[in-house]
Amino acid sequence: MLGERLCKLRQERNLSQRELGEIVLVSGYTISAYELGRSDPNDEIKMRLARYFDVSVDYLIGLIDQPLSYRRDTNTVMLPRNLSDSQKQSLRAFLSSLEERDWAGEPKEEVAAGA
Repeated sequence: MLGERLCKLRQERNLSQRELGEIVLVSGYTISAYELGRSDPNDEIKMRLARYFDVSVDYLIGLIDQPLSYRRDTNTVMLPRNLSDSQKQSLRAFLSSLEERDWAGEPKEEVAAGA
């Protein structure tokens, strides 16, 4: 699980294994071994990877499927565990719709090009 996620995160940033290795202070061969499941990073390397990619270690090792920020800043909303999948989806849709409205609840006006 960690290897697949690490490979995906690395490729999303258009990094080579060597480049990522330099960032987290291991060799490119070590990154390759992690991605292929031949080796597991120690906890310090997992934390470096989580910081660099801004994901939780829980996500890296496969405990959760959402790549939440390791910082869990104020923009992270933790949903109650007892919500059904349908309720969670409705809540996510509602929160997304807030981005499209101003604080008075009115749709945001499009900014004219060049204005």
